[in-house]
Amino acid sequence: MNLFRYFLRQKSDILYIMKHLYLPFVFVPFCALAMEDCATMRHTPKKEMTLVEVVDMGLCRNPNTAAAYAALQSARFTKNAAHSYYLPTVSGGLGANRSHTEHDDWNYNASLSASYLIFDFGKRESDFAQTLATYRAAGFDYDETIQNFIYSIVGAYYELLNMDAGVASAKSALTVAQTAKETADKKYKSGVVARADVYKADTTLASSQLALERAKNNREIAKGNLLNVLSFSANEEIKIKDMPASFGSDAESKNIDNLISIAKKQRPDLLKAKSQTNAAWHRRNSAFLKNLPSISVNASAQTTDKTAGGMFKDMTLKTHGSIGFSASMPIFTGFLNFYNARSANADYENTKYNEENISNNAMMDVFTAYQNYKTAQTVLKQTEFLLKSATENERVTSGMYKVGRATMLDWQTAQSELADARNQHNSAKYDLFIKRAAVALAIGDIKTGLKENK
Repeated sequence: MNLFRYFLRQKSDILYIMKHLYLPFVFVPFCALAMEDCATMRHTPKKEMTLVEVVDMGLCRNPNTAAAYAALQSARFTKNAAHSYYLPTVSGGLGANRSHTEHDDWNYNASLSASYLIFDFGKRESDFAQTLATYRAAGFDYDETIQNFIYSIVGAYYELLNMDAGVASAKSALTVAQTAKETADKKYKSGVVARADVYKADTTLASSQLALERAKNNREIAKGNLLNVLSFSANEEIKIKDMPASFGSDAESKNIDNLISIAKKQRPDLLKAKSQTNAAWHRRNSAFLKNLPSISVNASAQTTDKTAGGMFKDMTLKTHGSIGFSASMPIFTGFLNFYNARSANADYENTKYNEENISNNAMMDVFTAYQNYKTAQTVLKQTEFLLKSATENERVTSGMYKVGRATMLDWQTAQSELADARNQHNSAKYDLFIKRAAVALAIGDIKTGLKENK
């Protein structure tokens, strides 16, 4: 009966793990097949990479995820070792000794013994359930490590795209400033404007050149950060693809209650906390059940040869065996079992409150990420309008200056507003991508966001 329950539990546990521990089987094998040499690569690929390709490479090369996987493997082997609780133990032995008598005979013996635990008031089941829950917790910890690492890649990826857009924006502003400089020079030579306009144009041009150098510097820092996350040298180069501007529409938003419901089902830190509480519960039961008796069946067989003819050669062997039941129960252990039970109970209470605290924090994470994403959508729409308005204003003001209906100061102001609007729009666009990834991370489903952005 115990063996039947054991194999039945094994089947359900395998289905449970296949259902919940998806990330180890989604990302790691994929990147291993797609990039066989990624772990030993010394230089970045020359091609332009998508976000999914960057994530695959990062997972293949990152030491933190490899360490988390090793911890998962350790927990799995510990869980496998716990299978022995449901199986009999068998041992054998051979012996030879020689007595100091006048005949100097050798005595030989061979023995075989087996023992199987029949009943222990459920302690064996509690011990196995504890190791299984610990294995599940290690799996969810690995899942959490993977998702957090993916989020760090997403943030670095979009930050580099933002800095690339910043460099492009600074170059556009420099082109406009150069045009303003040339226009002011021509009008000054024609005697239409004062020398002050040329000075103002020179100031704007120098400021634009400085802004471009700063943008390039910020871009290099962002590139180095992404390369560092991917475990490459920061002086390497990497090409990444931009994301479609349509991403982040209102249709993608889900109800906050739906997001919380999803988080409760698949957020790895919540599932890990539940598994840890379950392990502590079984550990407490096991500590208590150590005070109860256990019943085992034992069998043994032994063969002995006491002749001088050599080991088992004269066939005058003496064989005997036994089979029976045994019961054991601790009577006094120096209060060891008592305090172990109290300690296990306190540990269970601690993990239970820790699970509640993690659950509260997780729900707040979901709410905060959701509100930030909604705000980011609104900000993006506002910056789109701001950019369109600033672009038109700069175009009109430049035309008015060329015909003498606006001052250089007006044009400078329009240029500054356009550059600021471009930067705000770029930041809002890529911030929306990061906020979207934060929502996916908060509900424990960041892999879905990656699939949507291939």
